[in-house]
This record gives sequence, structure tokens and C-alpha cells, in this order.
Amino acid sequence: MDLISGAIAIFVAGYLFNSVKVINQGDEALVERLGKFNRKLSPGLHIIFPAVENIVFRETIREKVIDVPPQQCITSDNVSLMADAVVYWRITDMIRARYAVEDVQRALVNLVLTALRSEIGRMELDQTFSSRAEINARLLTELDEATDPWGIKVTRVEVKDIQPSKTVQNSMEAQMAAEREKRAAILKSEGEQQSNINEATGQARAQILRAEAEKQERILRAQGQAAAIKIIADTLNNNSLAAEALQFLLAQSYLDMGSKVGTSPNAKVVFMDPNSIPGAVQGMLSMVPDSKTEGSTPWKMPYNIPQS
Repeated sequence: MDLISGAIAIFVAGYLFNSVKVINQGDEALVERLGKFNRKLSPGLHIIFPAVENIVFRETIREKVIDVPPQQCITSDNVSLMADAVVYWRITDMIRARYAVEDVQRALVNLVLTALRSEIGRMELDQTFSSRAEINARLLTELDEATDPWGIKVTRVEVKDIQPSKTVQNSMEAQMAAEREKRAAILKSEGEQQSNINEATGQARAQILRAEAEKQERILRAQGQAAAIKIIADTLNNNSLAAEALQFLLAQSYLDMGSKVGTSPNAKVVFMDPNSIPGAVQGMLSMVPDSKTEGSTPWKMPYNIPQS
């Protein structure tokens, strides 16, 4: 009798122990009674009836990650490459995740593989490298819509790596090298062009400055000559002896001019008649009005010139 009572006590204790279920925070569980869904267990302490009720599905509702392995894809320009991705997802409806699909994680992985191949197949090779954000956005929209009936929310999709074949990589490297050489040649030619432009601009400015300096020099020289002529004219008008001095200076200048011509590197032999000097000087004096006024002293050679 004591043996039967002990067995009954052990059975009751085991039954009660199996009846107590604790659901951890962040998890949920589904209970079936006699093979039919009965209720959902939230985090906390729960009592079930063993042999009648059974926990058939327990899963976390926190966000999870699936690392999709690399797979072969073909772009729209028939280039083969390997691509992989990372998917972040969580269960929003535990009941549909259990009864709408048999294996929710395997179904999600296969769906990601199919969607990734489809998105890469729409693009050319160059676009796949520069449009990752666009690929991620399209994958997120497609997967979220496709998994909504399963009670799953896809929160983020990231394409990790896109790896073309070795032959394609070599071709791309050669293309990039040629592009860099082209850019270097363009930059060099543009630099030379800008240098020539700067040099021509500098030369033009230098010529303008020289011309302005020469112009200013001529103006100043002309102003100086005009002032000198005015002083000489005033002196001739006010001094009766200035005419003889002017005659002497003109004769001296005439002789100096002949001397400079003779010493010039390009000098030629010039035969000059000494008797023509007084006539030439007299002709120059005729351009001075005061030399012809009454009372002026007639011109005569300041020194004797030997006759030929």
C-alpha cells in the first residue's frame, strides 16, 4: 500500500512539475490542446495540462539576423559574380509564423537568395558596385511584402560583398589603369595650356607696361624739350648776345653729328664740303625768328675752317 502511495505521489509531483512552464522575457510560446491551437503564452509563469496540452512552438520576438551565404548571380550584361547579404528580421505574429509556413528561417533564406539574384540581374556590372543602396532598398521592400503573410517583419537588408570573377577583375583593373592614365594626360595638357596662357598674358602685360613707359618717357622728353625751347626763346628775346651763342651751338651740333656718324659701327664714308657748313647752319638759323630781326648780329664762323 505504501508502495502504491509513493508511486502516486511521484506521478502527481512529476505531473505538477511538467505543468509549470516559465516563458522568458522576449519569448513567446504556442500551446496546442489535443492537436489544435489553444492559446499563446506570454513571458512569465504558466500552467498547462500535460498529455492534453503541449507547447509546440517557442521562439523569440527579438530581432534576429541571417547571414545569407555567397551565391552566383548574373548581371544584365551577362557577367557572372558572387554576392552575399545580411538580413535583419523579427517575428511579429507568432501564430502565423508557426502555421503559415513550415520553416520560417529556411523560407526566408531562400526568399532572400531569389530576390538578390533578381535584383542583380536587372543591373549591369558597373551599376551593381555603385547602386548598393538602391539594391538594399529594393530587397527590403520586396522581402517585407513577401514575408508579411508569415508574420515576419524584415527590418534591414545589406548586401555585404559583390565579387566578380578573376577575369573580370583583371579587365576592370586594366580599364581603371587606362582611365587614370587618361586623366593624368588630360590634367597635364590642361596644366601646359594654362601655363602657356599665363605666359602669354604676362608677356602681353609686359609689352603694355613697356609701351606705357615708353609713352610716358616720350611725353616727359617732349615736355622737357618744349620747356628748353621756351627758355631758349625767352633768352633770345631778352638777350642780344644769346643769338651768337645759339649760332655757335648749332654749328657745334652740326659738327658733332658728323663725328657720331663717322664713329658708328654702320658708318659709311661721307664726303663733306667744309664750305657747305656755313650755309647749312645759316639754313637752320633761318628757322629761328629772332635771328632775322633787326639789330641781330649776322652769323659768322666761330673758328676758321680750312678751305679745300
